[in-house]
Amino acid sequence: MADIDPMAEIRASFFIECEELLESLQDGLTAMDDGDFDSETINVCFRAVHSIKGGAGAFGLEALVRFAHRFETVMDEIRNGRLEPTRDTISLFFRGADVLFDLVRASRDDESLDDATVELILVDLEALVGARLAEEEAEEAEGADFTPMSLSLDPIDGDDHSGFALMDLDAPLDDPAIPPTSSAPAGFKIAFHPAAELFASGNEPRHMLAALRDFGEPHITCDLSNLPDLTGLVPEQGVVGWHITLETSARKEEIAEVFEFVDGLCELSIEATGSAPALPDLESIDLENIVIPGPRPDDDTPPQDATPEPAPATPPSASSPPAPAKSKDKSTGSAKATVRVDLDRIERLVNLVGELVINQAMLSQSITEAGVPTNSAVGSGLEEFLQLTRDIQESVMMIRAQPVKSLFQRMSRIIRESSAMVGKSVRFVTEGEQTEIDKTVLERLADPLTHMVRNAVDHGLENTDGRLAAGKSADGIVTLTAAHKSGRVVLEVKDDGSGINRERVKQIAEDKGLIPPGVQMQDQEIDNLLFLPGFSTATEVSDLSGRGVGMDVVRSAIQALGGRVTITSEPGSGTTFSISLPLTLAVLDGMVVETGGETLVVPLGSIAETLTLTAADIEQLGADTTLVRIREEFVPILDLAVELGFRTPLEGYEGRSVLLITSEDNSRTALVVDRIVEQRQVVIKGLQESYGRVAGIAAATILGNGRIALILDPTDLIASAGSSGPHSAQPFAIAG
Repeated sequence: MADIDPMAEIRASFFIECEELLESLQDGLTAMDDGDFDSETINVCFRAVHSIKGGAGAFGLEALVRFAHRFETVMDEIRNGRLEPTRDTISLFFRGADVLFDLVRASRDDESLDDATVELILVDLEALVGARLAEEEAEEAEGADFTPMSLSLDPIDGDDHSGFALMDLDAPLDDPAIPPTSSAPAGFKIAFHPAAELFASGNEPRHMLAALRDFGEPHITCDLSNLPDLTGLVPEQGVVGWHITLETSARKEEIAEVFEFVDGLCELSIEATGSAPALPDLESIDLENIVIPGPRPDDDTPPQDATPEPAPATPPSASSPPAPAKSKDKSTGSAKATVRVDLDRIERLVNLVGELVINQAMLSQSITEAGVPTNSAVGSGLEEFLQLTRDIQESVMMIRAQPVKSLFQRMSRIIRESSAMVGKSVRFVTEGEQTEIDKTVLERLADPLTHMVRNAVDHGLENTDGRLAAGKSADGIVTLTAAHKSGRVVLEVKDDGSGINRERVKQIAEDKGLIPPGVQMQDQEIDNLLFLPGFSTATEVSDLSGRGVGMDVVRSAIQALGGRVTITSEPGSGTTFSISLPLTLAVLDGMVVETGGETLVVPLGSIAETLTLTAADIEQLGADTTLVRIREEFVPILDLAVELGFRTPLEGYEGRSVLLITSEDNSRTALVVDRIVEQRQVVIKGLQESYGRVAGIAAATILGNGRIALILDPTDLIASAGSSGPHSAQPFAIAG
């Protein structure tokens, strides 16, 4: 068995952390784009880029380091108030974040990125701050070209071993290390004690100590006061620290930035010595970078010389709570509570849970057929087993559930690129970013959602002149929302454009031979023409549209996920595409019913209530439509067995059971069945690969008796029912 490369694991951890940092960067830029220029928001963006640069430098990712360095330099200009955060600047930062994402991905996959794309952004960044970028880059290159230190531990004063001086072994033996003189110029006294988490995250203190040479000549001593006996030494613990005396004219904030990548993973104290530079204004002090507490080793004794000296009497700032301590707890706590698991292992666990659910159903069926009383010991044990099975299933499903936020952030980039291609100004709004969905569904949703977002920008929104002529703002708005409804996840892509020109859509469909000329169609039927293969309203072929491939692919991809897509549009107000998807592709709660001699499963999330029909509840509307009175309205009846072809219509429905189905648009239909058997968890088995898509059928499952039952998609079944059937009747409110 081949040994696992520890550096490969650390490298993988770095790229996972990059994903989180890029997400934080995107959040910060979005907040700034919305007008939030709070110092902490700007610092979040700066720290994200700075942290990526620091980690990339440890792995020698030169292209990533170079771009991140120049990116953070411009951000530092905003952070220090030397650059105005205009809308054009924020737009450029978004483009820079996109390139940073591409560089991280290319570095992770050992690929190369087009240099022209990177250079184009760098030129625009340099234009913001002029020659300052070139100077910063030259200083960075000079500081990075250092000779690694040769270390020798030599006791200070010869009286104990609590402090050692770092000596240059390449120097002549008669040339002792020169200690700092008492008449030192302005500088700092630094105490740096790494925690175990710092080393576990792949950081190397040597690089930070060497980086201090950018500010002056550091004199470094090694603090071994917490070093235990060899018998009690734990290699994974951080017991070694360093005391540094640095002669420099740099500011304290600049010194603290060297250690910013290990914020919360060490104890750090930075104190001014000698004739220190004048203190900055209180509002400009970054208190997070002054003291960064971290976990101590076994000994609670404070490190030698690490106790801060009393500071001058300065009024406490209102913005100086012990935030670093919270930051540290959050960082280290999340590191301890998080475990990276290969997705294949989770998939195997999900499959095992599915088999457990099937075996639990079979066991329940066998006990019921044996006539075992429910209040017996076996019956009680079975109930506990049912609850445990459900808890395990829910826990496993939560492992695979992920917020849609990462997908929404990808769509933000699609919006920026698409709007630039067509020359439109677009504002992107998101809602429900924390809505969770199965990871498998999330990954497969990216492509169809990209089509829909591009379609909204290209076809949905008018150009600037058209919007102004219609009395709208120059900026078009595309809104992407996610929410849980009726046991499913509903995503909506909405634009505030001119809406669907139904006359033009119908004419194009006739010209292309997709529908017969002159046929009468309702608005919803015309809207659905957009999903026909080969349909396109574009007059020219462009990078975004005009090739006749798009919305039909979207519908096919969503249907393959067990979902459906619908369109609503109002002329002059815009268009909304709604995607309804199952929460998971593994297990669901369903209602087992019998109708026409067949056993079927209806997802529990789509059932509002159940009832038994009486003669007084039923009303006839015309020859073909039957209604049922439910409190204050009449709801159309759909005979499930007839719709699926199991039998012919009944003469009456008295005594039949009804499932009241609520669709995403809040319309209701009464689904008639012969008998409701039970409520049960069922394992989803897909039918797409073997049988293709069947209207009204979502999947199949295995029941406790070993038989296969179809899982219905009630909303799709109702929508696909015959136009003369009962589903076509709308609910009627009862007056008075």
